[in-house]
Amino acid sequence: MVRYEIAFAGQLEPGAQLESVKANLAKLFQADAQRIALLFSGRRIVIKNNLDAAGAEKYRSTLLRAGALVEVRVMAEEIEEIELAPAPAVATPDAVPAVTTPAPAGKRLQVLPRDEYMAAFAEVDAPDFGIAPLGEDVQDGKPEPQAPPLDLSHFSLAPVGSDMGEIKAAPAAPPPDISHLKLQE
Repeated sequence: MVRYEIAFAGQLEPGAQLESVKANLAKLFQADAQRIALLFSGRRIVIKNNLDAAGAEKYRSTLLRAGALVEVRVMAEEIEEIELAPAPAVATPDAVPAVTTPAPAGKRLQVLPRDEYMAAFAEVDAPDFGIAPLGEDVQDGKPEPQAPPLDLSHFSLAPVGSDMGEIKAAPAAPPPDISHLKLQE
């Protein structure tokens, strides 16, 4: 499929005024004066690319009505070349699916690679994680907390009912004498 790009290099349609073309392009692109000045710098600037033939003609005619001469060019098709890396030099039996051999407790899991990609992981040392039975606690048990060694020999207990040296509260003041007060009706 042929794709096109629209480029502008600051050329005007014969008879067009520079200021009116700048104003038309500013309105068309909804751009400020600084961006429009960049379009008229004399450099070739690609305005739009990856267009089909109808889209490219629509852009060209719209910009021509605004007073700008644009260049419509066929885009070069880029072909990306991919260089494949050589296969790993690991001897694997052909057509052997990935097989796991059960490992006794505390041993490591041995896995045969299923293809060249997985052969890269053949030397990975991984623990054999099994599946715990239903209802089993899968977390390691926590040791009981140990009490810190404290020397409490210099402490003693006071006898029951002793004040332990507390500061006694001051006796409450006597209530004020309100016998002389009366309520009026």
